[in-house]
Amino acid sequence: MEFSQEEEHNKISLTKFESMLKTNNILFFDSNEFENIIHHYLNNGKVALAKKAIKLGLDQHPTSTNLKLFKIEIFVFENELEKANDLLDQLHLIEPSNEEIYIQKANILSKEDKHDEAINVLQKALDLADDTSDLHSIIGMEYLFLDRFDLARDSFMRCLEQNPEDYASLYNIIYCFDFLNETEEAISFLTKYLDKNPYCEVAWHQLGRQYFEQKDFEKALSAFDFAIISDDTFVGAYIEKGKVLEKLKEYNEAIENYTITLSLEDPTSFALLRIGHCHEKLGNNELAQNYFYQTVHEDPLLDKGWIAITKFYSKQGNYQKALYYINKAINIDSENVLYWKLYAKINHRLNFLEEAERGHKRAIELGNYELETWLMRADLLKQLGEPEAATLNLIQAAEFYPENAEVEFRLAGLYFQLFEQEKASYHLKNAMRFDAEHIIILEELFPQVYESLLVKSVIKR
Repeated sequence: MEFSQEEEHNKISLTKFESMLKTNNILFFDSNEFENIIHHYLNNGKVALAKKAIKLGLDQHPTSTNLKLFKIEIFVFENELEKANDLLDQLHLIEPSNEEIYIQKANILSKEDKHDEAINVLQKALDLADDTSDLHSIIGMEYLFLDRFDLARDSFMRCLEQNPEDYASLYNIIYCFDFLNETEEAISFLTKYLDKNPYCEVAWHQLGRQYFEQKDFEKALSAFDFAIISDDTFVGAYIEKGKVLEKLKEYNEAIENYTITLSLEDPTSFALLRIGHCHEKLGNNELAQNYFYQTVHEDPLLDKGWIAITKFYSKQGNYQKALYYINKAINIDSENVLYWKLYAKINHRLNFLEEAERGHKRAIELGNYELETWLMRADLLKQLGEPEAATLNLIQAAEFYPENAEVEFRLAGLYFQLFEQEKASYHLKNAMRFDAEHIIILEELFPQVYESLLVKSVIKR
């Protein structure tokens, strides 16, 4: 590999600097050499070495503004904002037209969450700069912090006007359109951009995503094909094309596209999972099972992988194997609500009622407050002979679902069983008022209560 003359010079300067640090012999470098050395260390995350280079640089070139700006950058990085501001004020008095001083000032204001002020400072820098592309990008990011997506989008558009290959700005523009739910506007923008840049794979990919959002799968497919024509190694385009083909029930073609991604880069758990789902839809159960295994092997923390393999066995009625795999998933991530919900359902299928109740309870503890979870747990507690615990569970459910007949009928039945007639009558009257048709709950879950004279008298009122 050949280095340019400038790269070779920088490499020599770096070697010379590191040799100096080892020997403690002070050697002379011009200020540009120090800037390149510092830049190299900062880019590689070697802050301690960058600080040494800044100190030695300023010892040899005490008036260098650029070296002082690097020092300010370190102050900001280490959150010593007061020191950074003091040094910036000194530099501003010397060089009031230096745009970098304004950029650093804006950086400090941004760190202090003063984004409006940061934008005002950056606007001043725009008047001083020859190349304003980077400044518009920074302003765009500040608008993003303020959730001003329309203004952020406009700033990134100015970047793209100056550099049509600034794909970071292109992505940010579409992100803003997405957040503003302006799909049609995004399509119009991308279409105009592609008129001028017809071989931009990123734009075709983003256009395909917009059509996919509109469920216009044929146009999405065409856009992803153009992305692949523009760059046949573009993994994202193959993935998105595969998703479209799945929607069109073209599972074999979807598998082909997902498989291409496996040869272009290291296998991704997402591609393996989608291939597994496609084989499952095609009835290729052995292949589906194999790809689901590969998915969880590739990424043991991907919940969708474990859920897929668990549901695969559940659909086949093999609940023992489904339980085995959901237990493995829980051992890896015991805080995953989806795992506990599946754990509860599988144990219920196996008639392991205590474990099923434990699964619903854990899901609730982890923040799953769906009505079904509360009701299933209450019914299990009733079956397990724990009516007091069931009522407590339902009272908690009522806080999230007030005026819910399903909750109230269950509470009425439980209180009748506990011989707390006053509470039972209260909840029964509430239930009848909320939705009398749900009386079937009482009839199915509490048949003896349903047939009692007291209940009959309440129902007739």
